[in-house]
Amino acid sequence: MKTIIAPIDFSAASTSALSFASELAKRSSARLIMVSIFEKGEDEEETRDKLKSVESDLKKKFGSDLKCEGSVAQGTLVTELAKITDAQQPNLIVMGTKGASGLKKVLIGSNTVNVLSNTKVPVLVIPEVARFENFIMKGKNRVVLATDLDAVDNEQSLELIKEIAMLIVEPKVKVLSVRPKNTNLDYLKKMERQALLSVFNPEIESERATVFSGNVMSGINFYLKEHSDTGLIAMIARDSGQLIQKHYTREMASHTHLPLLVLHDKV
Repeated sequence: MKTIIAPIDFSAASTSALSFASELAKRSSARLIMVSIFEKGEDEEETRDKLKSVESDLKKKFGSDLKCEGSVAQGTLVTELAKITDAQQPNLIVMGTKGASGLKKVLIGSNTVNVLSNTKVPVLVIPEVARFENFIMKGKNRVVLATDLDAVDNEQSLELIKEIAMLIVEPKVKVLSVRPKNTNLDYLKKMERQALLSVFNPEIESERATVFSGNVMSGINFYLKEHSDTGLIAMIARDSGQLIQKHYTREMASHTHLPLLVLHDKV
């Protein structure tokens, strides 16, 4: 990774996400750009002062190894973030979310979900309750890639999963697919699963996992409940398809208590 963008509104959720972004930036020697968007009528100078204070605190905590800077803009988050990503070409956006309890409580209007719906840049969603110390501890070393086993044209997305997974202590990648009972994978999906597994070898141990369920989200959440050593979930957002589509990634982002990496099958 060369550039990471972290939107911040100075809430607890965005502060937690910024901590993740800072750790990732330091460990990968990437540039961290903190973005604060203020709306018309809000005090721009106050926003700039807050951002400078946060930047100062980060440099004290992480030292000179952290290359960070702040950026302030007026407008809506989605619109201004799009302008910034076009100009900076980041490898990753790191955002915080409060999430929700229950599969039915989807926060369609949340900033994080809106960004997911309007960007092709990979987004790492950090729940307010998540902590980076847990993300890298040995007991949370499972990375779950939930996939529909359709071909992924954007190979950079898969390389990003690998790069982040390498920051975890003794990582293990599980390529998880959900399909109805009494069904079999066709030849192409078997080949795609093998290709996904090979992306992570030999540096990272990788294995396939299957959950039989008629509901994708129920299947994924069943697997996560059964495997408490999961530290990161990764999903591919597609504009169309049979399984992992955009609305699944939005739903997962709305209630997950684990860091969620949302990628795209096309650049």
